[in-house]
Amino acid sequence: MKKAPRSQKVVLPTPGELRLLQILWRISAGTIEDIVNASGENPLPNYKTVQTLLRIMERKGQVEHSQEGRAFVFRPLLERHDVHRLSIRETVTKYFTGSPTELLVELVRDERISPKELRELETLIRNRRKECR
Repeated sequence: MKKAPRSQKVVLPTPGELRLLQILWRISAGTIEDIVNASGENPLPNYKTVQTLLRIMERKGQVEHSQEGRAFVFRPLLERHDVHRLSIRETVTKYFTGSPTELLVELVRDERISPKELRELETLIRNRRKECR
């Protein structure tokens, strides 16, 4: 999958853009009609609204299209992990004074974190320490 052009700064998608990206990640590529139908929403999103959002997303470097017959087929240029990483960085900068440690401390203190998730975090931290040596 192609990445967003390096010369273009990747911006965090809006909630509406994220919904369309999630559909595209699930179906890999599709026409506007494919995207509308794959939304699973009831009622279905408005065709023109989806079309407009896709044009905006294309200008932002989030999606691209190719023409197949008379239809435009859209593909995501951003990968899910890129959006996750960007949203975490923005959250850390905005709410945790730029400190990933502060964010992690709050996550670990959260009473909703399960023992299994804590073990997974411990393993990730242990593995990351080994990588940094």
